[in-house]
Amino acid sequence: MRSPFVRVSRQLHPGAWWLWALGLGAAATRTTNPAILLLLAAVAGYVVAARRGDAPWSRSYGAFVRLGLFVLGIRLLFAVLLGSPVPGTHVLFTLPEVPLPVWAQGVRIGGRVTLEGLLAALYDGLRLATLLVCVGAANALASPARLLRALPGALYEAGVAVVVAMTFAPNLVADVQRLRAARRLRGRTDKGIAAVLSVGLPVLEGALERSVALAAAMDTRGFGRTADVPRHLARATAALTLAGLLGICLAAYGLLTAGGAGWALPVLLIGLGAAFAGLLLGSRRSVRTRYQPDPWVLPEWLTAGSGAAVAALTVYLSTRDPAAFAPTVVPPSVPALPLAAVLAVLLGLVPAFATPTPPRRAS
Repeated sequence: MRSPFVRVSRQLHPGAWWLWALGLGAAATRTTNPAILLLLAAVAGYVVAARRGDAPWSRSYGAFVRLGLFVLGIRLLFAVLLGSPVPGTHVLFTLPEVPLPVWAQGVRIGGRVTLEGLLAALYDGLRLATLLVCVGAANALASPARLLRALPGALYEAGVAVVVAMTFAPNLVADVQRLRAARRLRGRTDKGIAAVLSVGLPVLEGALERSVALAAAMDTRGFGRTADVPRHLARATAALTLAGLLGICLAAYGLLTAGGAGWALPVLLIGLGAAFAGLLLGSRRSVRTRYQPDPWVLPEWLTAGSGAAVAALTVYLSTRDPAAFAPTVVPPSVPALPLAAVLAVLLGLVPAFATPTPPRRAS
């Protein structure tokens, strides 16, 4: 048996990458401090740069970063044009205000733009952009097909639908790069509105066709094929799985909001138990074998554990020092960067050093 400490070139289990990314995303939801959010995004970007392969779906990270910047810009634009609910006294400039009818009271277009409103919009937009960066990191590091291959038997029915959804965005990015390269080779420009319109329809069509083809190939090879089980067992499996997932979602909401930690932890344990029981019962329906299943050894544990540690420490520190994780905008204040928060976020760098390098297609 090969030791888990041997550094070989292999793909890390995709579930470990998603657990790591979800841990960073959970930490981002607990703070509006721009320094901590930028540090989380930098950690995710460094790990992607260190452990990203050369598969087509590995190129989607840049698209998610640009999407995050776009969301941040849209959030600031809305704050300027439509105003902000945050009261402020530091007026930066004043736009011409459009008069609205009586039934639109409470809504304004134009008017005063305050420093406090812009800071609130910046912090909210940066938090959402960091979440998109974390999701993009998981998409660039984890193979969608390998992740879906590891689904338990209770989730087979949703697997074919999920594979189309999860592979659409990476295929979309790969098709955009391929068509832009083809236009450059033909001596045509790949920038501007005309270029975007000319490649838009082929890109959407090609990405959807490749996703559907992958789903059809998985279905042909037996993905989702189940054995006959008693009706009451199938109903119990579905009920336990659904109740467990709902409990986990409810507990996650409670853990990420102030004052919900008291009841959220028992609900989380109950939800995890119900989901595990449902997945265990659903595994009896599987009639397929797996060729070379993805191992879950020390690098996977370190990757998933680092993400969980970042999330847990951030939640704990945010309850101990709320002012550092949620800087005030009324009055405006300079965000602090606690050393404990920096050390907690830097734990997310563990996968960059503790995981094997991904194999290259050329080798």
